[in-house]
Amino acid sequence: MHLIMILSALGTAIFIRLVVGKPQGNLSQQWQQTLLSFFFPPLLLLMTALAVLSMGYDGQMLGVQASWLGYLLAWLFIAIASFFGIKKAYQGWYTCRKVHLYPQQEVAQKQARILPILLPYSAQIGFWQPELVVSQGLLDTLDSEHLEAVLAHEQAHYDYRDTFWFFWLGWLRSFTSWLPQTEMLWQELLWLREIRADQKATQEVDSILLAESLLIFAKAPLLSPNEFCANFSCALPRNRLAERIEALLKEDMEVPNLTWAYCWSWTGIFFALLPWITVPLHYPR
Repeated sequence: MHLIMILSALGTAIFIRLVVGKPQGNLSQQWQQTLLSFFFPPLLLLMTALAVLSMGYDGQMLGVQASWLGYLLAWLFIAIASFFGIKKAYQGWYTCRKVHLYPQQEVAQKQARILPILLPYSAQIGFWQPELVVSQGLLDTLDSEHLEAVLAHEQAHYDYRDTFWFFWLGWLRSFTSWLPQTEMLWQELLWLREIRADQKATQEVDSILLAESLLIFAKAPLLSPNEFCANFSCALPRNRLAERIEALLKEDMEVPNLTWAYCWSWTGIFFALLPWITVPLHYPR
């Protein structure tokens, strides 16, 4: 019976990903579709595996004998997920430790770590309370107005706790990268994250300045990003960068209504927890 549960969850996860197309509608609807399609399948697999482990390999469910095979598969899946979680947590800790070695100074009335590189670069690096990191090349390249625009974008990442939430989303991505459409949905989430930060930044600075700053960053090679780093020069395909600039230049830039997106996320979490209702149906021998 455990094997049936695992195969059912796997089939559901693959089916959902196979029917996923490019998100449609306004930005709020795209957030809902992309976020739910991305995290629900791996979370369903994770909850199913944990439910199977909690029941053990012995006993029956609805008259069907539990098997070692389903139990071992669940253990293997949890072990792989745990390995990637520990690995990413260590990488995040190591990166934060390295960042703390760089000098800190005030930049446009904000405390920032200064990277001694010539490329223009800015990012929030960390988990729940990330640190602002900028390069010396950024300080040498941008004037005060464009620098303020970039820092407003980074402040938006801080306010939304993007480094924290995308660490967990990145963890789900790491051990279920074999599911269909994983990379497409991940890139879409990164793009939507940047659009959201841009929109919030334009409440404080001129959108033209932000667009001009993005063009300057686009001309420089992009540093490799990770899940605990939210950077202005996010490594998106060039066509998505063009879409981001176009969105900034619109006079009536849309404000994503994330309330509904979060409601749909909680709905997805509820359905992902459904495998746990089978636990009382399991009877040990």
